[in-house]
Amino acid sequence: MTQVNVSEAAKAVIRRNTDEVQGSGNWALFDELFADDFLDHTPQPDCTPDKAGALGLYRKLREAFPDFHAVIHWQRADGDVVTTYKTYHGTHRGNFLGLAPTGRAIHFETVDAMRVQNGKITEHWGVANLYSVLQQLGALPQ
Repeated sequence: MTQVNVSEAAKAVIRRNTDEVQGSGNWALFDELFADDFLDHTPQPDCTPDKAGALGLYRKLREAFPDFHAVIHWQRADGDVVTTYKTYHGTHRGNFLGLAPTGRAIHFETVDAMRVQNGKITEHWGVANLYSVLQQLGALPQ
């Protein structure tokens, strides 16, 4: 497989994770797409840096924002590492970081890099603008 083919296949796996797992709550697909030895180098608060922690985060986000979904603005791949810039959207209908539901629509930007090996996500590095979410929910000053 050429470098271009590896990169395109990796990008497709990440798009499926974004659209079908995060955006639709397809937990069976999560198990297919994530390696058992997955490592998150930048886990979110109260999340472990492993596969179970990633699934827990995804479930928490969908519980807090049942219409949670992302718009991918661009992706770039360098071999098996895919960097994605996207904006997440959702409506606050459940508990999030200790905040009771507000019914407010939120959005936040994320840049992350994920390594895909043999069709499975093995590593993650990322930055999410959760500060802006807390502002949008009224927990922090604008």
